[in-house]
Formats: sequence, C-alpha cells, structure tokens
Amino acid sequence: MSKVHVYNEWDPLEEVIVGRAENAQIAKCDKGLFAVEYRDLGLPYQVPSGLYPEQCIAETIEDLDTLVRELEKLGVTVRRPEIFDHARMFATPDWNSDGQYNYCPRDIFVCAGDAIIEAPMTLRARQYETLSYKPILLDYLRSGAKWLSAPKPRLLDSMYKIPQKDWELAIQEIEPLFDAANILRIGRDILYLVSDTGNRIGAQWLQSALGSEYRVHAYDNIYTGSHIDTTLALVKPGVVVACADRISKENLPPLFRKWDVIYMNDVYDVGFTNIPYASKWIGLNFLMITPALAVVDKNQVALIKELEKRGVDVLPLQLRHSRTMGGGFHCVTMDVRRKGALEDYCS
Repeated sequence: MSKVHVYNEWDPLEEVIVGRAENAQIAKCDKGLFAVEYRDLGLPYQVPSGLYPEQCIAETIEDLDTLVRELEKLGVTVRRPEIFDHARMFATPDWNSDGQYNYCPRDIFVCAGDAIIEAPMTLRARQYETLSYKPILLDYLRSGAKWLSAPKPRLLDSMYKIPQKDWELAIQEIEPLFDAANILRIGRDILYLVSDTGNRIGAQWLQSALGSEYRVHAYDNIYTGSHIDTTLALVKPGVVVACADRISKENLPPLFRKWDVIYMNDVYDVGFTNIPYASKWIGLNFLMITPALAVVDKNQVALIKELEKRGVDVLPLQLRHSRTMGGGFHCVTMDVRRKGALEDYCS
C-alpha cells in the first residue's frame, strides 16, 4: 500500500515529514529573490545574504526536535530530510545560485491522494531543495505512491518584475510557477492562491496533473504575498480560520460561504531576529493532528480559545524564530498520510 495517502488538512495524521534548520541561510540576492521577498528593503544589496544567526538556528533545531518527539508520542511516523550544505553553488544554463534551507517541506511538496508532487518553485535558490528528500521520495515510490514533478522552470530575469500598483504580482505568466504552500486541500476541492508565489498557468498545470477527481480553484483577490497558510487555515469540515487583515466577507472564497469562519483580528507577534521572512500572521500557521487536536503556537492564546470553543484540543508548542525563518507548524511539516477518503466538503 502506498505510504502517501491524504486528501485534506485534518483527517487523523499517520505520517509526516518535518523539516530541518541546519545550515539555513538567506540566499545570495538575484532579481527574483528581491522582487518576490525583499523588495521592501529598497535595493538588492540590502538583502542580508548568508547564514541565519547561530542562536536562531540552534533554538529552531531544538524546537523542531520537540515537535518530532510530541508527534511520535501520538503515534505519528516522522520522516526528516538529510542535512545539506545550502551554501553550495549550483547552476543552470541561464543562472547560478546558492540554496536556502530545508526548513519548510510544505513549500516544496503537495500530496493529494497517493501522489506526491514537487512544485515548480518560484525562487532560483529553492530549485534543488528536493535533493535533501530524495531517499524519502524513493521509499514512497517503492511503496506504490505516484511521484510527480512539475516542469522545471527556466526562471529568467524576464519572469520577475517589481509591482507598481495594488494587486500586481512579482511573477509573470511565462511558465508554470507555484510554491506548494499556495495550496490547501479540501477533499475534491483544491484552493490555489494566485500571488507572488503562484501564477495562473501554475494552477492550470496542477489541474492537469491531478485530473478530473479534483477541482482546482484559483483565487487572485485574497493576498498577493507568499503562501496561503498565514491567511486561511483549515480546522475541520465546516470550520476555517481567516486573517481578518486580508479576508472579509467580500473576498472570502465561495468554498467557505456555508462554513464557520473564525476571523482573527490580531495575533501575538513572536518578533524576529535580523530580518523577518514572515509577518506576525505566522501565528495562524498551525497543524491539525485530527479534527479534534491541533499543534498551535503556545503564545496564540486568542486563537487557542477560539479552537477550544469548537471542540478542538490544542498541543501548545513553540517555534521561537518562526518569523525569522518564515515558517510555523504547518510550514515545517508535510503530511503525507492521513486516514480518510476523498470526499466533497464544499458543495
């Protein structure tokens, strides 16, 4: 039986990949990295490329190890990528770059049914991040899983631009691009965020790869920044958390019109070291273990109370540098096997 089997974000978790913080760094700046992630700094040379602070890496390693232990106590199988030297340079015929990290497997893989898909990542520095996961992917393939990879993007300078007006994106429609964290799975429905880290042709490719069993819904009126899981977070059938700073009744995806929407007006800001790679809304980034249990940042008291009101127990943990590193509990995990079947939750 395939070790990959998952249809949504909440069914009982059986196997998960947890990322690593070793050797994590900010890659050398290029047009794409500046346009997508750091344009607010003003000039490319102001991007602080290089290793994250030693304390930040050490404490993040501790926090991830704690997460692993807690998941294993719950009977969840945990897989980890290999430690990799992200400062190593690599090249294509068009450009060269160093890497970033393997802290956020959610960014680079999406699992649907018995398929695990490698995303056509937006940034050059992340094009070969999957190498750290190769032994895991091979094991899944041998178990009967479908291992798919989106077409490797060329990522020429012409792919990127500096947005000049509201809702203009930093990436063009030249070729399919998306980070897997632009995607949320709701059974047969797949929510896809059109943003600086996902274009429309990327959604078209994903639909073609998943086939007629799934319906990919591409939304371009939610949030132009990176990734969906600090803006919308699925709890269980009929319940979703929304960042009220970005989501209102006017732009709430129609998929959730009949759902209980928990609008969060604020979150606890854990702060950052050096420079932030995520906003304070990383506090909404949580992992569902079952429909009745969530791993949530222990500082997010208001969020925890809202979940408890809806019958969800909370395992309160911490990622002290989630803003610095750019990943909360949903980001640093990739659920590959959950109990349950393919269902329709939004009709």
